[in-house]
Amino acid sequence: MEYKYYRDEYITDFSPENIQAMYDNGFVFTRLGRGVMHQIDSVRVDLDDFELSSENRRILRKNPLRIEFHNLDKYLYVWHIGKMAKDFYEKKFGKGIMSANKIKELFTDRNKSNMNSLFVYSYKDDKHSGYCLLYSDDKILHYSYPFYDLDDMNIPNPGMAMMVKAVVWAKENKLKYIYLGSYQRYKKQFKGLQVYDVQHGWKNI
Repeated sequence: MEYKYYRDEYITDFSPENIQAMYDNGFVFTRLGRGVMHQIDSVRVDLDDFELSSENRRILRKNPLRIEFHNLDKYLYVWHIGKMAKDFYEKKFGKGIMSANKIKELFTDRNKSNMNSLFVYSYKDDKHSGYCLLYSDDKILHYSYPFYDLDDMNIPNPGMAMMVKAVVWAKENKLKYIYLGSYQRYKKQFKGLQVYDVQHGWKNI
């Protein structure tokens, strides 16, 4: 779960314009505290250039997920969300990566968390089987801290399906960019993908 970063910044101006400018310079919000940002090998999709690839379509066809967008200030946090996240990160990446208390803080404490919204995923009986915390405004969305029920989400490659659904949602809702964290090879499947280079800025992949 570790990623390299080049610089850290602490912001106090939380206007969308300032946050968008920071993201445009390769910074992303972290879970380390309100206003803490890291400059990384950031990945984003330019949604003006995005369209579904054959691989995207295959994933969506095999994974009939439903996606809902919620404002965190209006979302009722319940204890099983924290347990689901803790179990997911522990089984996928090892102990101590993400605690239930940290997830609760990210969901509920706006004085400590940079996240302001979330996606909720379901695929049967309207049961909420996956979540992803987000920063979002009128132009950008940062897809961050996804997790799902490893026992219940019995579909092929659910993590990738959740991400594809998120990119499609951002496109349909006329955002400019969706940020997908640090560069990983599997993200190359998205048309319109750009990667931030600390020396040269954004480049198309």
